[in-house]
Amino acid sequence: MNLVIRKAEERDASVIFSFIRELAEYERLAHEVDATEHDIAKALFGENPRVFADIAEWDGEPVGFALWFYNFSTFRGRHGIYLEDLFVTPAFRSKGIGKALLRHLARRCLDEGLTRLEWWVLDWNEPALGVYRSIGAIPMDEWTVQRMTGAALEQLAEEP
Repeated sequence: MNLVIRKAEERDASVIFSFIRELAEYERLAHEVDATEHDIAKALFGENPRVFADIAEWDGEPVGFALWFYNFSTFRGRHGIYLEDLFVTPAFRSKGIGKALLRHLARRCLDEGLTRLEWWVLDWNEPALGVYRSIGAIPMDEWTVQRMTGAALEQLAEEP
C-alpha cells in the first residue's frame, strides 16, 4: 500500500470535478449538479478561497478526495471543520482510504485547536454509516437540516 494524502493543487481541479460527479451519481443526485469544473477550480484555487480539498493518492493515482471548509461554533467560541464531500472511487473502497482522509482532517482539527469535525450522510448509505460509527462519530438526530435555494432564496432576499 502506498497511500498519500496531500493538499489539492490547481492541477487537480478536473479530477476533483470528476469525483464530485461520481459522488452525485452514487448519491442519486446527479440531476442537482450544475457546477462546472471552472466553478470548482475558482472556488478552490481562486483569490481568497473559502473551501479546501485534500487528495488521496494510491501509488500516485488520485483515488479519492475530501472537500471541506471552516465553520464556527458560537457555543464553543472556536472554529471547526465541515466536511462537504468525501469520496473514494469504488475500486479503492474498503482499503481504509476514506478513514485516512477523515484521520487527516481530525489531525488538522487538533493541530489548529479546532473543536469539531462534522458532516452529513444520507440515511440510506449504510457502508458510510458503518465506517462513521466505527470511528466514534455520533448522529445528530435532534437536528433537522434546513435549506433555501432558487426562488425561495430570492423571494426572502427581496422582502422588505
